[in-house]
Amino acid sequence: MKIIRSPSAMTAWSEGLRRESVRIGLVPTMGALHEGHQALIRAARLRCDALAVSIFVNPTQFGPREDLTNYPRPISRDRALCEQEGVDVCFEPSVQAMYPEGFQTTVNLPVIARRWEGEVRPHHFSGVATVVSKLFGMVRPQIALFGQKDFQQSVLVHRLVKDLNLGVKIVVRPTVREHDGLAMSSRNVYLSPDDRVRAVTLYRSLQAGAEVIQKGVRDGKAVQAAMYQVIKAEPSMTIDYLAVCDPYTIEPLSTVTSRVVLLGAVRLRSVRLIDNLLVTVPRRRS
Repeated sequence: MKIIRSPSAMTAWSEGLRRESVRIGLVPTMGALHEGHQALIRAARLRCDALAVSIFVNPTQFGPREDLTNYPRPISRDRALCEQEGVDVCFEPSVQAMYPEGFQTTVNLPVIARRWEGEVRPHHFSGVATVVSKLFGMVRPQIALFGQKDFQQSVLVHRLVKDLNLGVKIVVRPTVREHDGLAMSSRNVYLSPDDRVRAVTLYRSLQAGAEVIQKGVRDGKAVQAAMYQVIKAEPSMTIDYLAVCDPYTIEPLSTVTSRVVLLGAVRLRSVRLIDNLLVTVPRRRS
């Protein structure tokens, strides 16, 4: 497995393979890899001839009071996991390499970024869109894989690729969960043992929303209320948002039809958790 840190060296590696019609895959990450990332890497390995995993903690997607400094960076363990899974290249650029002196370009998707994560974290999605655009330009993949856990991010990346004609196929893989349903996340290491038990409440709230939909509830606010009721029973949690949305636009739905995504973000003391659940609405019997 190669370790590449220079953007120009990364592009040279990719361009050499593309000239030989090698299909290149990319799994973009911020490191602190877990079983969710492992599932993405394995799925990518089956879809391409050569696979790069980027490991870059992107400062532009963190707000001024967020956990950039303390974000976990177990690089030796991350490399070992990548090598174990047959990754060809770990791309590990520095902040200076990604954002050299004089850098001033940003990418914005104002409609997708205005709600939910974008409202709570105003500069987050500009940072995401910019770094993803740069990674695609450096790695030159034909295919890139993302996780469903960051659902709004996946919608944003699909729109980014379409709007800018980037020619990268985006594959979104299902969320990988712990045994009790908690979505795997690099930030789960911040949870105390007691809070780890409480953390699954977010997933249970989404399940409650899905359950009332399956029972025939079609009013978006009623579905939202079912989710709120579960979270309110856990006093250590505060709600950033719980929403019933169209899965393609992430706009809120007043009436549930065909397929919806339930989005949730909560704070459990100092730890912020996000999750989502896609729900196919059963047809009414005539």
